[in-house]
Amino acid sequence: MERTEEEAGRRRRGRTAALIGTALVLGLVAGTCTGYLVQAGRTPTPLPPLSQPVLAQARGQAPAPLPASQDRRVRTDGDLRELLLKKPRGAKHTEWLKDGVRWLDLTALAETWSEPGEAFGDLVRDELRRAVMTVWEEDGYTVEIRLTQFRQEEYTAATDAADDAQRWAEELPNKNWAIPGTGNGRAYVMTEPEAEPGFEDQYTAEAHAWRGDIAMNVWVTGLKPVPKKKIMDVAERQMERL
Repeated sequence: MERTEEEAGRRRRGRTAALIGTALVLGLVAGTCTGYLVQAGRTPTPLPPLSQPVLAQARGQAPAPLPASQDRRVRTDGDLRELLLKKPRGAKHTEWLKDGVRWLDLTALAETWSEPGEAFGDLVRDELRRAVMTVWEEDGYTVEIRLTQFRQEEYTAATDAADDAQRWAEELPNKNWAIPGTGNGRAYVMTEPEAEPGFEDQYTAEAHAWRGDIAMNVWVTGLKPVPKKKIMDVAERQMERL
């Protein structure tokens, strides 16, 4: 069978590589033999002594580890529920969350989105580690706080989670402000209420920020407009605990 030009070309390149490899091997053998002959005619060189000078160790003590109160990793690797802001005096937890704090597994967290199936896949991709929430009622408002922690082995998912929440908030008519001490954290007060058939109009405010591997989300809802001071106060105090 006649070979095509492409097949012949591949064969030629393979043969050339084999010839070059053979020449290299022969060159190494010849060089090694020559080296042995030259070395045999030389006077032996004395070996250096086995004992070596002892190097003095640096003086001083190793720095003491940070106390748990200053080591952020100790706090965030512990019980995540302990980092949630406690309800203020006079506030009460809702009927559906009487214990005040709830763990959210992957399915429960995905159910909080309008498209749970898509959210489930996103959370798997984002390497969700764990999530907790707390809810309380105070002065006619409902306050919900959620902390979501990511493994962050591939990328900084907590940053993306906070940024995505901010983009969603910015699609509604709002006034917004930076949350002090959080870098790019922001709080939003919606200027128009949410209207849903069969329910009273709800005014809302929300705040989204991140620190390390934890994303923070805060929502405040009520039958009257939410003051800037309220959403900012909750967001700032929660971020201080992170």
